[in-house]
Amino acid sequence: MTRDTMRPAAGSSQSYSNTDDLDILAGLWEEAPFARLPCDAPTELKNLVEDIDNPKRVYAVHKASRRHNFQQIVQRYIIQLREGCGVEHCVTPTCFTCRKRAAGQVPIKRYNTTSARTLATFLASQDNPENGLCPNLRAPKAPPAALSSLVFVPKQRLHNDRTPVASPKSQLNNSRPISPRTNGHNGRPATGDTRERGRSANSTRDVESPKLSKRQPGFEVVEEPVSKDHRSFAANVFGTVAFKMLEWLTPAALEDMSQRAKAFQDEPDSDRRNQEQAPAKVEASHEKGNKLRTRAASVQPSGTSANGRPLPRSRPPSKDQELKDDHHSHDPPSVARSAHPRRNSNAKLRTSNPPVPKRQLSIDPYTQDPLTDDPYPGLLRSPRGNAGPTERGPRGPKPTGSALSRPISQLSSAGYFDHVSLEKMPPPKALELKNYLGRGQLDGTRTSDPSGPRQLGVPSGGSSDRSCSSGSAEVVHPEPESDDESVLPQTLSTLSADVVDFICDVMQDDGTAEKHMLEPPSITRFHNGHPGRGRMLKRKRLASGSPNFKVEWTLFIEQTLFHILSDPQLAVQSFTKQGQLYDSHTLWYCMLRMTRIAPSLVFHSLWMAAGSLFAPPEALLAPRSPTAKLFRDKESLSNEEAGCLMSICLHALIAAAPLITPDPSDPEKATQQLYDMSRIRSHGLSLAQSGAIAKQPVDLCLQYEDAFTNDLALRLARRLFTAINTRRYFDALCEQNRDLDSHGAAPESDVLAPLFSQLNFLHADAVYYVLDFSFNERALHETRVPILLLDWARAVMLSDWNGSPVIKGDGPFGGALALMQAMYNKRHELLLGDAQFRSEYFAERLDTVQMPIAWLSQVLTRQKVHLLDYPFIFNPSTLVTYFRSINFSRMSRSYEESTSLQDRIDVIASRSSLTRHHKEVLTERLRAAATKYLVLDIRREAVIEDAFNQLWRREERELLRPLKVRLGESTGEEGFDLGGVQQEFFRLALAEALDPDYGAFTVDERSRMAWFVPGSLEDEWKFELIGLLVSLAVYNGLTLPVTFPKALYRKLLGKPVDKLRHIADGWPDIASSLTEIEQWDDNGSKGKLEDLCITYDFSTSAFGQHIIREMKPSASGTDDEGDWDHNPSEEDWPQFSKTTAHASYHPAPHEHNPEEESRPVAIHNRDEYIADYIRYLTTVSVRPQFEAFARGFRTCLQPKSLSLLTPSLLQSLVEGVQEIDISELKRYAKYTGYDESHRTIKDFWSIVKRYDDDMKRKLLEFVTASDRVPVGGMKFVVFNIQKNGVENDEGGMRGRLPTSYTCYSTLLLPEYKDKETLRERLGMALENARGFGFA
Repeated sequence: MTRDTMRPAAGSSQSYSNTDDLDILAGLWEEAPFARLPCDAPTELKNLVEDIDNPKRVYAVHKASRRHNFQQIVQRYIIQLREGCGVEHCVTPTCFTCRKRAAGQVPIKRYNTTSARTLATFLASQDNPENGLCPNLRAPKAPPAALSSLVFVPKQRLHNDRTPVASPKSQLNNSRPISPRTNGHNGRPATGDTRERGRSANSTRDVESPKLSKRQPGFEVVEEPVSKDHRSFAANVFGTVAFKMLEWLTPAALEDMSQRAKAFQDEPDSDRRNQEQAPAKVEASHEKGNKLRTRAASVQPSGTSANGRPLPRSRPPSKDQELKDDHHSHDPPSVARSAHPRRNSNAKLRTSNPPVPKRQLSIDPYTQDPLTDDPYPGLLRSPRGNAGPTERGPRGPKPTGSALSRPISQLSSAGYFDHVSLEKMPPPKALELKNYLGRGQLDGTRTSDPSGPRQLGVPSGGSSDRSCSSGSAEVVHPEPESDDESVLPQTLSTLSADVVDFICDVMQDDGTAEKHMLEPPSITRFHNGHPGRGRMLKRKRLASGSPNFKVEWTLFIEQTLFHILSDPQLAVQSFTKQGQLYDSHTLWYCMLRMTRIAPSLVFHSLWMAAGSLFAPPEALLAPRSPTAKLFRDKESLSNEEAGCLMSICLHALIAAAPLITPDPSDPEKATQQLYDMSRIRSHGLSLAQSGAIAKQPVDLCLQYEDAFTNDLALRLARRLFTAINTRRYFDALCEQNRDLDSHGAAPESDVLAPLFSQLNFLHADAVYYVLDFSFNERALHETRVPILLLDWARAVMLSDWNGSPVIKGDGPFGGALALMQAMYNKRHELLLGDAQFRSEYFAERLDTVQMPIAWLSQVLTRQKVHLLDYPFIFNPSTLVTYFRSINFSRMSRSYEESTSLQDRIDVIASRSSLTRHHKEVLTERLRAAATKYLVLDIRREAVIEDAFNQLWRREERELLRPLKVRLGESTGEEGFDLGGVQQEFFRLALAEALDPDYGAFTVDERSRMAWFVPGSLEDEWKFELIGLLVSLAVYNGLTLPVTFPKALYRKLLGKPVDKLRHIADGWPDIASSLTEIEQWDDNGSKGKLEDLCITYDFSTSAFGQHIIREMKPSASGTDDEGDWDHNPSEEDWPQFSKTTAHASYHPAPHEHNPEEESRPVAIHNRDEYIADYIRYLTTVSVRPQFEAFARGFRTCLQPKSLSLLTPSLLQSLVEGVQEIDISELKRYAKYTGYDESHRTIKDFWSIVKRYDDDMKRKLLEFVTASDRVPVGGMKFVVFNIQKNGVENDEGGMRGRLPTSYTCYSTLLLPEYKDKETLRERLGMALENARGFGFA
């Protein structure tokens, strides 16, 4: 939470009671400035104005109460840090008692006042600061330690204290009505007779009329000079008067100072004279050091004003009241204040006892007129000189210790209501006494006669129905002040795009907008309006000599923004037109303008409205619902309403980012800036001057940093992201209730559905645009919104991450990941690529080996999730590293288990009395368990047969061991397998298995991709073993010379294949035909779709036969094996008969060809036709073959590890990258016997660069045994060039060709005499390379 903290938790022992809160609201209602619609407002706004009768909805009251509550929490934290609770079993980490108990016998140092204040301010500024308070904390027994620096010293009389004063303004005390909504939870119950209140007010005015006088006090309060380390940041910031006031202005501190002031006044003059030298020494030391002495304002006697003018006297309290005061004077301070707050002569806020509900200034004894008493308007007066009881004219002070009822009474006419923060107030002694604007005069003008009439645009005492003049539309004359007591604060009831433009223009023209760090600081209209909207709203012209209304407009606009944006219903209604939420561009524009005039108010108000997102839906509140007891007295929002509110808040966050506008000469520049800034921040950087990641101006980078580190904006983002998973948890509870109740309501849409409906830019033609923007603006907005949403999600993740891969799923971090996951699933509709979701910051700080292994045993819950459950935030090379770390860990474990077993067998065999025969039998039976490697002995003339025979019925623990291949050793080939022999084996085995003549796979003539043959004659176990070969290659980190369509990898990962883009690479001709059907227009020149005579059939070819099957609809769904819509009731695709015995019950597919024509394909059923055709092509026709292949593929791979991979990434793991970049290969090549500057090396790269793709693959295969580049690029390819002698005419090296050690990926290259010889010999070696001499 920020500095403006809300009230403490009700369960805390230090929390206020409900009565205290109502007293504070009642007092603030008396003193807060009321917002009224100024007279120069356009006529259209008058119909939108409404009165506010709830004090909690008044922005000035709300702001003051927040500051008050923050002050109280800071004081409680200071007590907790310095004193503790005193309970032995305390477990609150920040409590001094807990720290002392945890330290044991070790001495523990208590925090000093500055340190405690620093920590307390930080703790009170966090989210939900009440949770950190110790539940055992009690009221302090002593005043705050910060008071020890204040000293009461005699004051030297320099002038006559008695000066005349004009009669005070009585109407200020009678212009504030009692809130009509002060019953229930909105305020103190309104009781009493109206006539009595009227008589009380009249009698008060009669009492206030005589002129009184008072004298100045004979003392002042100064702060003792203390030694301070000027190099300390904490001492120079948190040791200032502004922060000390957080402790000085608490009830306990003010009561202590009032008692000290009373005691000082009661001291004999002789004792006081002994202390007169102390302030003189203090003053002399300050003058000698040429430093200003910190002083407080003088304590004013209760009988006079600051100018020596007399104050009105109120009626004395009753005898019963005096007895009550005397009784409570012996109670502890906190108890006395909680039960019956005391009056004080200097208090501006009064909280009277029931049943009198009205907090009128007239009932406060010696009330000061703000127009004449307060010499420092808008500033917080120091409590050091304003807290003690003084003389009450003819009546002396009570014997009990007088106390200010609560600190808000001292601040009601100071910083709380005059837009002066507590941190920015200068010392009062540096101010000059000037005429100033009182609370009742808001236009900034003042007449020469204090008692004369004031010229106000809207008088504070004016009635609600006369807030604006009904005069001429051309010239407006301000109305005189009215004495009507029923005046209420006003606000607009709704906002619209036109109203937002108007109020923002007003504040920018008047120069009253909030100072902030967002860029640009102000926004002017840059839209083209809307054809259906009326004239532009403009202010009326005032008559000559009329006052301006800057302050009134500021109050009214702030009140309007707070009233509407903090109410979820009003916020949604304001930005809805024709039952539909504003389009994304218009909503962003409105938020952009409002965040440039009052960003703190906008973000805080939306934060308050977002609190309603945590209220459960009505389904959970129904009486029959099992969860109804958990959520009582909660106002609920439907998912549709919650989604609209969340969309409004998210657009406000988007608007906080720096505005990047399109350049007409280069429209792509702005888009590239958004992408580059997103990449920079994904690395956790604020600047990227090197340009390695992206190069953008420093000013833009710093502007991004200011926006994404804004405390209020981050607080709003955290609440929104937390609400995402909360709403989904509510949906899960509703689903459980529906399972128990068969008559339950239909499930609601997801909470993010309204947002994605706004951001569906692919169907933007159906969106109703409220405002019209240029084409370039709309094109840029399509990129801006999703990119900045991802940036805000990353900003919250980076700020909340503690370095652990396990994070809270129900917190802001988990909500940000949920938003990114939802956007990732809709990335095509949002026009986003995979690269936009990556956050390199996390991968750079996580362990690449232990972290993914620990993730395998992590159980996903709602409270705890793992970063690897969201693999889209990592780049592909990082995911491949994690995937291979998991495989290597399993391989190492299997190897170590077999090694350990072999050691135990050797020990048993050496120590036992077994015979030699028995030992051999034991060793043979345990050979499979004790073998360290999976060894395959393959003949080159029967590669696939030997592979199937040796892999058949192997145990899983054997398959998980490191692979060793012996290829062709029976025919005399020598090979030492360090990877090259394995590559050669898989190349030969899969080339034979995927050969169309083998009968298991077919190859598309255009794409050259392999796919299963529908109804293949081959047995299913062969497909399973082919899948096992692929699994072994991936498990051992090898790439294969195969090409499968992407649909296969989607099905292996359990993802649906239901879009045309999923089959475009494997069946380009079919995809093209289906795309033409999808885009067919019956009203076009080509005629109707029925005229093409397309039937609802699926056709294919197998073994020279043309097969046609009528397609049947299937229920959607996804099973565990990637068969994404397998309907058990659906007829299986018939298989070709493999033997004569199978022919009777396995008829050939062509025997089921339909005799009658199927139903035609038309516009109304073309979408179903396309979906069913894709399903029959990729699933139904090849279901047995694919299921067998998938079983073999999953044999060696951990199922959970496959979730790290995308279909494209899995395809790269299996097939590698076919594009070979020779310049990259040269960059990572290594040399032995040569260097880069050698003539032979220069000639070699010059020749290779001119090779075509086929020769490049042959070169790579010749050296590394694979013609594919692994995932990650050439930096993962080992390519060594070693000198292999020198060829010359005299030596014996003539005619020698280049050779290679594929095991070591080394090219043995002789030094030839010229370039042409090198080109000839290298070409001969690449064209005739087959088999191994020694590899």
